[in-house]
Amino acid sequence: MTEAPASRIALRTADASDAKELYELIQANLEEGHLLPRALGELTVHAGRFVVAVTARRIVGCAELAPLSPHVAEVRSLAVDGQARGSRVGVMIVDELRRRARHDGFEKLCAFTHAPGYFIHMGFSIVPHLWLTEKIFTDCVKCPHFRQCGQYAMVVPLDVAFDAERGYGLPAAAAAPLA
Repeated sequence: MTEAPASRIALRTADASDAKELYELIQANLEEGHLLPRALGELTVHAGRFVVAVTARRIVGCAELAPLSPHVAEVRSLAVDGQARGSRVGVMIVDELRRRARHDGFEKLCAFTHAPGYFIHMGFSIVPHLWLTEKIFTDCVKCPHFRQCGQYAMVVPLDVAFDAERGYGLPAAAAAPLA
């Protein structure tokens, strides 16, 4: 297994031409039991909401910034290629989604996950599902796993910036401005 050094990983916004590669990466993680399925057509339509991590012209990680309401956005379909795990690709992507969500005026960022520890290290907290009614009424009620999914609802307020290198929050005013 070869790890891509974080210095060689570039983040960018996906586009529709990336949909097939996003689908394959999500499908690989789905088979490991980490994600819910996504349709290729849906990924094509929403590709511009994805941040992708690229090394050697290959997508090694992705996640979508999905708006649930004017105040809440979700980290959706966070997936990292098995060979790129351990190189902080997921943290880099979530940190970028956090910056984008803050820039877009969202008040909080949420995630639904089977691995809450991963998000806790990035400043998220476990909350009752009912605290995120936007997610429940947007997606959960239509899901075949509704009321029995086993996922943890996680949330982080966007009034603080997360320092991925040091692993703690900074006041938003101290965060680097978006370029």
